[in-house]
Amino acid sequence: MLNNIGLPGLLLIAVVVLVLFGRGKISSLMGEVGKGITSFKKGISEGEKEQLDDKSADMAEASQPEVETKDKV
Repeated sequence: MLNNIGLPGLLLIAVVVLVLFGRGKISSLMGEVGKGITSFKKGISEGEKEQLDDKSADMAEASQPEVETKDKV
């Protein structure tokens, strides 16, 4: 169904959306979409950084020799 829309159909849909919602509403909506994408990318990069920090901490713990502690009686 959507395969046969073509360029004139897309332009007609864009004009109808613009008339229904207005230019201000559409630009504010696109601004919110941009902020959402930015925060998503930031969250992904922070998650990856956190995983790398966890892995490096685990590797540091594994490379250190374990010291036996003796209880004083």
